[in-house]
Amino acid sequence: MVVLEVCANSITSALAAQEGGAVRVELCDNLYAGGTTPSPGQITVARKLLNIQLYVLIRPRGADFLYSDIEFDTMVADVQYCIDAKCDGIVTGILNADGTIDKERNRILVDMAKNAGLGATFHRAFDMCADYAQALEDVIELGYERILTSGGKSTAVEGARVIADLVKQANGRIAIMAGSGLTEINAADLVLFTGVNELHGTLQSRVQSKMLFSNNHIIMGSTFGDEYAIDVTDAERVKAVIAKANEAPAL
Repeated sequence: MVVLEVCANSITSALAAQEGGAVRVELCDNLYAGGTTPSPGQITVARKLLNIQLYVLIRPRGADFLYSDIEFDTMVADVQYCIDAKCDGIVTGILNADGTIDKERNRILVDMAKNAGLGATFHRAFDMCADYAQALEDVIELGYERILTSGGKSTAVEGARVIADLVKQANGRIAIMAGSGLTEINAADLVLFTGVNELHGTLQSRVQSKMLFSNNHIIMGSTFGDEYAIDVTDAERVKAVIAKANEAPAL
């Protein structure tokens, strides 16, 4: 069976993922920046309300995956918070300046998680590596459960060939989870052409604000956007992707 992890940008999205049949939530914030660590309040309330697995993104900022000492100290503190909050796992990834896996720092975070009974996913920092084949071996050595990847491309469909190669190389030693650009339309094809049995997506729909008054002469953020609408995971889309993914014929 193909299972789905939902990248949830809020507790509301996380609950929709659960309702739709996802097996796991990756809770994060600031999806426009590729995702950052959610607030302690979000983590705490999500843990209280979710029955499915709760993994938390450990990423102090957007942009690259080369972190300063202060940023790494923040990541360590966030992992400890997830441990104390009784989350099921963490999602993280740290690179060296040359595009290789930072084994020393990743090992610290993974060991913290595993020693406390939490799992660990290596996220799409993998797609920014210089050598995917070597990076895969390094991530396996570090003890991660799975790798989230789009095959080094903007979407998993574009990177399907690389993802398929990673599945073959991994040979069951680690799960390869395809993510980025997942929809009801391409879910079955991704499974068929890559051989993955784990998928990852946001699967959102736009929800309009219930505000009666609106000020249409202001932009609150740094870029243009609709101040009276938010994107939230759609439980029906989650159900549809799981159904479509499991219609794919076996390789």
